[in-house]
Amino acid sequence: MELVRRAVIDVGTNSIKLLVADVRGREVTPIHEESKQTRLGKGFYETHQLQPESIAHTAAAVWEFSEIARERSAESIRVIATSAARDAKNPRDLTDAIERACGLKTEIISGAREAEWAFQGVATDTELATHPLLLLDVGGGSTEFIVGQGTKKHFAHSFPLGTVRLMEKFPHSDPPTKAEFTKCRDWLRAFLNHEVHPQLEPALNNERGEIQLIGTGGTTSILARVEKKLDRFDRDKIERAVLTLEQVSAHRERLWSLPLAARKEIPGLPKQRADVILTGVLIFEAVMQEFSFKELRVSTRGLRFAAVMD
Repeated sequence: MELVRRAVIDVGTNSIKLLVADVRGREVTPIHEESKQTRLGKGFYETHQLQPESIAHTAAAVWEFSEIARERSAESIRVIATSAARDAKNPRDLTDAIERACGLKTEIISGAREAEWAFQGVATDTELATHPLLLLDVGGGSTEFIVGQGTKKHFAHSFPLGTVRLMEKFPHSDPPTKAEFTKCRDWLRAFLNHEVHPQLEPALNNERGEIQLIGTGGTTSILARVEKKLDRFDRDKIERAVLTLEQVSAHRERLWSLPLAARKEIPGLPKQRADVILTGVLIFEAVMQEFSFKELRVSTRGLRFAAVMD
C-alpha cells in the first residue's frame, strides 16, 4: 500500500490543531503536530454567534498551519471544524474567512462524525483495540462518549458539554471560590446523571469484560504532562499514561485552589490552557465518579488520526 503524507487542521472551540502524518492504510505516523489556542468559543454561548475577533484569530492560525503543512510536503490539507462551528448561527463567517486566508474549504462535521472519528483514531493503537473501551473525547464545546471494541463501536453520542462551554456557563473568581466550584460541580453531576447516564449505562452493561476508560483530547494530555512534569508535548511519554481517580482528584483539588498566575507556573501545564484546565479536569473526575472508573488511560490519538486516514 502506498505511503502518502497528509495534513489535517482541526478547528475546535478552544484551539486549532495541526497534524501532518505519513499514512499507509491504517498506519498513521505523525511527522509534525502543533496546537494554537484561538478560543473560537469565547463569548459564543449567549448568542451562538461566532465573534469577529475569534474568527480572525482562527483564520490566521489556519493559514499559518497550512503553510507549515506545505513546508512539510503534505500532498493534501484538510480543514475540519467541530462544536462551535456546527452550533453557530453564522458558520459562513468562519468558513469564508478561512478560505480567504489560505484558499482552503472547511468541513463542519457533525457530532456523530466527530464521535466516529475519535473512536477510529484511538483504535489505530492495536493494544487498545483488544479491550472493550469507553472513550471520552472532551473538547471545548462538546464531549463525545463512545463505547466499543476493536474497530466496532456499539454506542456513540455527542453531548453539549465542553471545557469552554462550562467555563462560560459558570464564570469564577481568581482564585475560584468554594461556592463557585460547588455550583459548577453540582450542575455537572446532575447533567451526567440525568442526560448521560440513561443513555450510556445500558451500553456499558452490554459489553463483555472489564471496560477501560480512555481519555483523548487536550485535557488528558495536559493532565499526563502535569503528572509527569513534562515541559513539552512528548507523545511517547504521554501515550498510554494511566491516571488513577485519586490522582485526577488531587490535580482537580490543587488546580481549583490556585489563582491563574500560579496555575501558569505549574510544570507541564501550558500557560494558555491554565484557565480552561479547571473545567477539563472537573469533567473527567465527575465521569470517573459517576460511572465508577478507578483509572483513566490517556490516548494522544483520536479525531485527527481518523480524519487523516479518511
